[in-house]
Amino acid sequence: MTNILIVDDDVNILKLVDIHLSEQGYQVFQAKDGMEALGILKKATCDLAVVDVMMPFMDGYTLTKQIRTLYDIPVLLLTAKSEIEDKEQGYQAGTDDYLTKPFEPKELIFRIKALLRRYDHQLDESILKIGKTAINKKSYEVQVGNRSLLLPLKEYELLSYLMSNPKQVFSREHLIEQIWGLDYEGDARTVDVHIKRLRERFNKLTDDFQIKTVRGVGYLLEVQRI
Repeated sequence: MTNILIVDDDVNILKLVDIHLSEQGYQVFQAKDGMEALGILKKATCDLAVVDVMMPFMDGYTLTKQIRTLYDIPVLLLTAKSEIEDKEQGYQAGTDDYLTKPFEPKELIFRIKALLRRYDHQLDESILKIGKTAINKKSYEVQVGNRSLLLPLKEYELLSYLMSNPKQVFSREHLIEQIWGLDYEGDARTVDVHIKRLRERFNKLTDDFQIKTVRGVGYLLEVQRI
């Protein structure tokens, strides 16, 4: 299910948008200000944020900049202001789209669907996913459900390579060549150490996959659940 965060200090707007988006099959999270919104984003994986400009504690422009820094999701700004300077400020903050109040809920839905399609297309090649485990090849971030991990580089590269080639058996020598390079002078046991660390990290976090040892050959990533 697609999760959408709605941020507005107007309770009536929150209710209106929630009703229409829920009818479209979206899961809606509501926040009345920017601080509450950031708290939700830390706990829940959201696919898009609809943000009001004029809010207490943290305005929509500032919140948009924060979302841009921390998350790779589209942002749509809602505002009662229609002047070109206000729109310019919104786009400079990093918004993907802009809708002026009052608005038709149907137009909001059209714009949300368009943004989600655009982002899905952009992420097709940059996101590698197995079950609830996803690797972002642009940010080098690994997402397991709602938890984000930044792995040491070689662990990340090793996991990314195995996830890109599930159910294929690779020898230690092959993995050394692919991850460490042909000029690597260390011991092939380096692979064993990194595989052990990956298992220790992920075995308790997810059952999406397991890295199996193929005796006398090497390793493979076995998909448990997709």
